[in-house]
Amino acid sequence: MEIKVLHQVMDWNEDVSDEVKETLAAHHICMINVMGSPGAGKTSLITSLIGSLKANWRIGVIEGDIAGQTDAERIAALGIPAVQLNTDGACHIEAMSIQHILPELPLDDLDVIFVENVGNLVCPAEFRIGESLRITLLSIPEGDDKVEKYPLMFTDTDCLVLNKYDMMPYFEFDESRVGANYKTVNPDAPLFRVSSRTKDGIQELSVFIEEHIRKAQS
Repeated sequence: MEIKVLHQVMDWNEDVSDEVKETLAAHHICMINVMGSPGAGKTSLITSLIGSLKANWRIGVIEGDIAGQTDAERIAALGIPAVQLNTDGACHIEAMSIQHILPELPLDDLDVIFVENVGNLVCPAEFRIGESLRITLLSIPEGDDKVEKYPLMFTDTDCLVLNKYDMMPYFEFDESRVGANYKTVNPDAPLFRVSSRTKDGIQELSVFIEEHIRKAQS
């Protein structure tokens, strides 16, 4: 019975996700779902990408958290339209929540929306939210076993970002292990090495993102 209920919820979420896609397509907006563990550096990465992209693209942000609004305030301080989406205990964002909160953003004045999903390597992978692009973060301090432990998150993504790459000298992190496991579950998706602190790798990731923004504009 529990499996049947979950299946029904997933089907309903897919329907709403398609509706969100239609809304975004009508405004020529690329929405990017940024996923990863708590502390993986999602907000810092989005902040760095804003710095790289804002000269050419109009950006908005939806900050997803179980509670609080610290991250949304951090983004808004950059002069970027930002709204806070609190899930009140849920471990992921669902498409219905995105559908409800989109009107809070100036859609006619945006080219791209970053959605920072709730920190979790399990639930967010299972729920589409109408996004054009999925980015999964794995930070160096988290360890090199996460692709094996949470395969769906790394299978159902458009790219993997090894974040906090400047920390490599300080951790026993087997990059070849991660790369091999990632290639096994997601052979066609690229891998980027990024440090939001030093800004290394941000430009390469920005070029990848801009390709998807242009697709949404066409």
